[in-house]
Amino acid sequence: MGGSARSMFDTITLMTSAAALLLLVALSSVTANAANMPPRNAHLADSSYAMAHGDPAQQDALAQAGPRDQSRHLDASEINYKHVGPGHFGTTTSGIYADGRRVFWGNGIDRIVKMDHHTYEVVATYFFPGVEVYEEPRAEASINAFDKSNDGPFALIRAFSEMNKLRDLSNLYTLLTRDHTYFIANSQGYITAYTDADPDDSTSAIVEKSRFQLPAQITGPVMGLNMTYDGWLVAVTEHGWVVVVRQDFSEHHVIRMLHSQGAEHKATGPVGKGWVRNAFAIDQSGGLYIASQQHMHKVIWTGKQLSTSPQDGAWTTAYLNGTGQGTGATPSLMGFGSEDQFVVITDGEDKMNVVLFWRNSIPDDWSGIKHSTDRRIAGVIPVDMGELQLPSIQTQQSVVVYGYGALVVNNNPRNIPWYLPKRAAALLISLLGSNPRHQPYGVQQFRWDPKSRQLMDSWVNTTVSSPSSVPIVSAAGSAVYLIGARNNRFTLEALDWQTGKALFHYVIGGQRYNVMFSATMLDEQGRIHYGTPWGRVRISASQLSP
Repeated sequence: MGGSARSMFDTITLMTSAAALLLLVALSSVTANAANMPPRNAHLADSSYAMAHGDPAQQDALAQAGPRDQSRHLDASEINYKHVGPGHFGTTTSGIYADGRRVFWGNGIDRIVKMDHHTYEVVATYFFPGVEVYEEPRAEASINAFDKSNDGPFALIRAFSEMNKLRDLSNLYTLLTRDHTYFIANSQGYITAYTDADPDDSTSAIVEKSRFQLPAQITGPVMGLNMTYDGWLVAVTEHGWVVVVRQDFSEHHVIRMLHSQGAEHKATGPVGKGWVRNAFAIDQSGGLYIASQQHMHKVIWTGKQLSTSPQDGAWTTAYLNGTGQGTGATPSLMGFGSEDQFVVITDGEDKMNVVLFWRNSIPDDWSGIKHSTDRRIAGVIPVDMGELQLPSIQTQQSVVVYGYGALVVNNNPRNIPWYLPKRAAALLISLLGSNPRHQPYGVQQFRWDPKSRQLMDSWVNTTVSSPSSVPIVSAAGSAVYLIGARNNRFTLEALDWQTGKALFHYVIGGQRYNVMFSATMLDEQGRIHYGTPWGRVRISASQLSP
């Protein structure tokens, strides 16, 4: 790689692609301008996907257009698959380097990789010291075995064996900064910064830059990593500790969340759900929105200290929690600018509700909602997937938000074998997720009506299956994309964000393309990519039209 001719060619290609994308956005401007997007955090990478769920607001909504096409089987030439080892659930997109290129930064169990944004080739790999390396032949053997059969007890045994290795996935929460520093929060109690050996060369080696050990009094694995709008890293642990750290690790501040005393003993149920189970959202004013096992919290970063005091704007509100295990969702922010502003989660009821909390001051004329004792709660509505009328449903994903719309998917497997322990049911939607016997169906959207000030049903699609995919919204195209399954083959499903009607679907292929809890993502040119159990895949379909 390298050389002036190659750099010039790639720069022209990027400019041409950018022009095409601007045209698509212009053609869709009416839809794209229908809702405000979160403000860009200038300290993160100058791209549309610098961290998990896209940005600090955790909406899973991006401005750029995605693919529009007819339903069809993809040709092999339209699918880019790369073995990068297991556990690459998400990846981040860099800004443009001095050499005119972008790369994806991502990591899994055994390594960090950089992949070229244009070619999708791996340009640098860093193997974690002392960790078992998962070579490609092992992955191919597993793929072939699941292609042969992903049904029955023997497939479940193989799936359990494959999932077992994810216990070593400690480097889960990441973000990428504007200077191409890749931060990883480790469940063992430290945050590590990685960067390029040559900061001007997108293909240069990955090196460890520095490491921050969490203070000794802090307990519990890190459950999320985010960045304030004044450039501080924020980590939250399972036991309710919040840590704010300078990017150079020279200064930090710590606070314990309200109600977190004894949180290390509050894992409940057969699957041991922790006190804080997921990541968290941040707004541009220093509000940190964290869900615990019984409460939704707003912790304040003032720029100098952390606060849980109402005098600084912090608050804590209980939500319904019939299961005792709390929410499975990462909080998402809804509403920006002059819009009504909320934080959104699903609650801990066996048949979960979508819940909206006023995230700043509660309007003076707001009298609250029926059967709620807390005026902070702006809306509660049950998720039932329409005519499917599911008796129980819980999620492990954030609520996907764009504008006043809030979308959830059904991840409850059908026809769970009698002999399968409850804690192992996730195998049926992950490694066996395309199996028609077990795959779940249903995507449902709810919408806040600012005139009536009510959270209402918007639409339900009961024919689309999203076994374990995290969907993504294209604001410019008013479309939501997810990785689904049909006839035991993995698919890309595109739905109209406003109506839920199917726009089209691509049939991608067999078990090599299993999504297994990965985020569905759009790159800067509107191409879909996501993680698989053993690698990453990008769909470079030949038709991209508005």
